Amino acid sequence: MMQVKDLTVGSFEGAITLVYEDKPANNETVDILKSKKVFEGKSGQVFYKTTSDLNYEIFVGLGKYEELERTDLVNAVIRGIKQAEKLKINELSINFIKANGLCTGGVTKSIAQGVKLASYKFDKYKGNNEVYTPNVTIIGGPKEKFDKMRAKIEEASNVADGIILARDLVNEPANILYPETLAERAVEAGKESGFEVEVFDEKQIEALGMKAFLEVAKGSVHKPRLIVMRYMGNENSDERVGLVGKGLTFDTGGYSLKPSTSMDTMKSDMGGAAAVIGTMQALAKNKVEKNVVAVVAACENAISGGSYKPGDIIGSMAGKTIEVLNTDAEGRLTLVDAVTYIIEKEKVDKVVDVATLTGAVLVALGTEVTGVVSNNDEFYDELIVAARRSGEKFWRLPNDKCYKKLYKGDFADLKNTGGRYGGSITAGMFIGEFVQDKPWLHLDIAGTSWSDSGNDTTPKGGTGAPVATLYELVVKHECKHK
Repeated sequence: MMQVKDLTVGSFEGAITLVYEDKPANNETVDILKSKKVFEGKSGQVFYKTTSDLNYEIFVGLGKYEELERTDLVNAVIRGIKQAEKLKINELSINFIKANGLCTGGVTKSIAQGVKLASYKFDKYKGNNEVYTPNVTIIGGPKEKFDKMRAKIEEASNVADGIILARDLVNEPANILYPETLAERAVEAGKESGFEVEVFDEKQIEALGMKAFLEVAKGSVHKPRLIVMRYMGNENSDERVGLVGKGLTFDTGGYSLKPSTSMDTMKSDMGGAAAVIGTMQALAKNKVEKNVVAVVAACENAISGGSYKPGDIIGSMAGKTIEVLNTDAEGRLTLVDAVTYIIEKEKVDKVVDVATLTGAVLVALGTEVTGVVSNNDEFYDELIVAARRSGEKFWRLPNDKCYKKLYKGDFADLKNTGGRYGGSITAGMFIGEFVQDKPWLHLDIAGTSWSDSGNDTTPKGGTGAPVATLYELVVKHECKHK
């Protein structure tokens, strides 16, 4: 539970004080610690002490005021909460701070998100899986904005729940989460949160003409599912935003087999699907006044006597033919049919596809930045504004006609890989061949949706990226904080 109170109200077992490196803290203890260089407020620093009444004071460094980003604030709160968990503190306060480029609502949302995500663990299959849920009160802030701050706490908590749902889905093993059960989880989220879910089985998918999707799916004993989620929050508007998530619940690479050393994490190849399901939950819980449709083409890429093969020429819902050069370039085949479906059947005005699509994006951008391909400058600019609000990072890759020759087919209209060079670009542009004239964003989250080792703020496994940005992109808050 979280709340907001005046400085003079309340008694707590512990207090988290967020401290800038280069700003006065108005705290005698902090002044002493800084003078002795025991704790200087540097980013990542945590220090705690007991008070005279045997409660705890926890000091967490924010770094320099001008350099603070929203993610830094969220992570500082997470560090403080994790320290409180070690000390077994149940009643806890956090001081409200002013932050460079963040409005009151932005600071409040950052604190609330940090509190919610701090206790996240995927330990349901372990014997000891207790969850730490402290009662947290934000102390201070402008009194006239307390009601707004309380609303922002609820909003941020619901977005954090969407991130947690995405993490949980990504972390589930493939023997538990496969196309049919992913569809069930989406239905469950829809019932609990307030959005409609329609699930199409294999015969219905075939009737829609989704040939590329079915080719990828046909090697597995688990049958494909087309998951369509609809949230209509504004009956006075005809505008619909479309979200498409890659839903490979496991990817062996098919006959273009992946190395065994990287196979175990391929349960995470549905990170795009997890992100759009988590986003839909957040939008519905917060009763956002927007109309959004999300589509997931869920399947496995497995090997059997019936699997598709390198050299095959396959069809697509859009009517274009595709030469398969690599069966491990399968995600784009499922996505193009999902994109065609959401445009032609759901009549969306804009499309965002989210996919763990290429290893090449990790080489180009690493694990902190999501690669973007887009056909529309204005829509991309909206994404960057949303990213500033969420704290997640994105970088636009070129969408230039000079790359088209790399995936132009020799024996079909297109081929499903353009080779090693510019792999993230050509993969995104391949999907772009199917978006018709709609404003479109392709988000390659292969580097950002999974953490191989984890760190002091994010555990190993699914990260929940980019739920927070997708939410902000749809909502378009007026408060343009950093």
